[in-house]
Order: sequence, then C-alpha cells, then structure tokens
Amino acid sequence: MAKINTAERVSAEASDNFVFQRSLLAYHAASARIAGDVLEIGTGAGYGIEVAAPRARRFVTVDKHAPAPELLDRPNVEFRQAVVPPLDFPDRSFDCVISFQVIEHIKRDAEFVREIHRVLRPGGRFIVTTPNAPMSLTRNPWHVREYTAEQLRRLLAARFSEIETLGVFGNEKVMDYYAENRRGVEGITRFEILDLQDRLPRWMLPIPYDILNRMNRRKLLRENTGLTTSIRMDDYRIEPVGDSCFDLFYIAVK
Repeated sequence: MAKINTAERVSAEASDNFVFQRSLLAYHAASARIAGDVLEIGTGAGYGIEVAAPRARRFVTVDKHAPAPELLDRPNVEFRQAVVPPLDFPDRSFDCVISFQVIEHIKRDAEFVREIHRVLRPGGRFIVTTPNAPMSLTRNPWHVREYTAEQLRRLLAARFSEIETLGVFGNEKVMDYYAENRRGVEGITRFEILDLQDRLPRWMLPIPYDILNRMNRRKLLRENTGLTTSIRMDDYRIEPVGDSCFDLFYIAVK
C-alpha cells in the first residue's frame, strides 16, 4: 500500500511564505465550494482545518501524521491515520473530497482517484491541487511524478463526468520571487555536471534536496526579505488553467 509518505510539509516559516500563501489560497477557494460531509486527504500541518472545517457538517481529515491536537478540538472534526489507497470508508460516504499537494506522492494514482470516486455521493466534488510540472525548477524527489494540465485532466476523466480545469497564478510580485528562486536553483545545479538528480534513484535524493532547498529559500529570505515576506494570499489568483500557473486546481464532479 502507498502511504501518504511525505516529509515535504508546507509551513508558515518565513522562508516558505511563497508556497504557504498559495496553499492557503487553495483552502479558501475550496471552502467556497464545499458543504455537507467532507473528507480531506492530506492533513499536513493542519492549518487548512481552520479554513475548511467550518463549512462542513462533518470534516474528516486523514494523514500519516497527526496535526496539533488543538486543531482537532472542534465538534465536527475527526482525524484518522491514513494509508491510501484504499480509503477505509463505505461507498458514497462524502459530499466532497479535498486533497491538496498529495496526489504527486501517490504511486497508484489511478487507484487513488478510483477510491475517491467510490466514496463520493452522486454529484459530489473532488477538489485537487498539485504542482504544474512545467513550472517546477528541479526534480523533487518527494514526488513520484508531476502532472501537466492534460495529464491530470485525463487521469480524472477516467472516473469523473465533469472536470473544471483551473490553475493558481501569481501577480508580478510573485513572479519576481519565482525569478529570484530560479536563479538560486540554477546557481546550485550548475555544479551538477553529472546530472545526478535525474540519474540517481529517487530514494537517495530527499535529504540532499531538503538541505539545498532550505538553504536556497533561507538565502532568498536574507537577501530579499521584503519580497519574501510581503507575498500574501491575495497575490495569487485562480483562473482557467494555463502554462504559467504554479499549481493545477481541478474540480471533478461525480
């Protein structure tokens, strides 16, 4: 079974602000589209519970790791330890399923989608985000794969009758940070003359990737403090998917 096995956690640390703010936007955008019994796959740090759970009658969140206990101290919130797929719920248990920045970690992604379709009620929504592959700056060893817009659409279309294909885009400030980040990554990878990131097996790469990624983000924070810390959720927008979106934001209807 493929566990939700990611130490790649989005946090509110200042150096992660670029990623954190767009992750937060996904929860706010989803909260306007959910109701009833909601399943979240991938609790992460748990900050999404505060945004999404108030919109649900019942909010079940699953992950490999439990979030801070106080985030679960809500009458409609339930946490379960997760091994996915399969999903340990009866057919037609939920009105909505949300899963942000998880599917790229799942080996058996077709089974993952099939299980989500199974636990949704007729007319239910699956809201999913994942990195847009063309915008990735380097190989991320925590990811089994990354999707283009068309690849994700085809994966979902195998099970779902209706798919709204949206993306998360950034304004000029966000794109300035992205350009600085790209320069930092290129400065690191120019010494990688043997192309080891593509030649080595994925299991060998997470530790060096995490170290270098953290070093680069903290360097950006030191050298561009104002730019890094000034990015807010409102600097991102959701609109029809395009090549320059950072994340794919898709809504699939059963």
